[in-house]
Amino acid sequence: MRSVWPPSPAGAGPLSDEDLERVYGYPEGLTGPFVQVNFVASADGAVAVDELSKGLSHPADRRVFLLARDLTDVILVGGGTARAENYRGARTNAVRSARRARLGLAPVPPIAVVTRTGSLDPAGPLFTDTRVPPLVVTTSGADTAAVREAGAHVLVAGDDDVDLPRTLAMLAERGLRRVDCEGGPGLFAAMIAADLVDQLNLTVAPLLVGGDASRIAAGPAARPPRRMDLASILVDDGFTLLRYRRGSG
Repeated sequence: MRSVWPPSPAGAGPLSDEDLERVYGYPEGLTGPFVQVNFVASADGAVAVDELSKGLSHPADRRVFLLARDLTDVILVGGGTARAENYRGARTNAVRSARRARLGLAPVPPIAVVTRTGSLDPAGPLFTDTRVPPLVVTTSGADTAAVREAGAHVLVAGDDDVDLPRTLAMLAERGLRRVDCEGGPGLFAAMIAADLVDQLNLTVAPLLVGGDASRIAAGPAARPPRRMDLASILVDDGFTLLRYRRGSG
């Protein structure tokens, strides 16, 4: 993986893990939530192949995906994506654990699932294959008995729908300010509409998918559109990794 823009300290050579950590690191001294969103899409805008993102991925994209998890306090994901992708707890190894320890982060970030109904399988890997209990962010009317029984920490962030600003505030109260949102398109669109996205990490795969696959954001629109500034461009094997930061306009 190499940097097209801005110029890398490594020149035209491959980027090290330390280089990538500088590129994708969160701002220092955060006093409130900072939300980065991670997505991969095809060159024609599809967000999935056969309804899964795996068909668009690449080792470079996977490397940044895992790095984003290493740098975060919490992984935020929509209930539909958690079910479709069969989410489990975050993983680590010796190198990744050492990175998190050096950054003063907890050994493993929790998964926080946004679900209006609380409908998650308590026997699924999100609950049974994890080192830390998941957070279930839901509404006051949701039936959460089963997920509580499975060990989840339940956060009630609304009555009829999940209030996303309130969700981020509740996570921040727990010290979870570095938020790594992994989608899906519905949650991303809602985050855009609420003007809560600080950074977008978008990998463009050199593939044409066609069909009726969803785009990376599908839901309410931003009014007016939020300006994002291009912050970096990385490339590897035809895959382009774009990073956009919240603009001033």
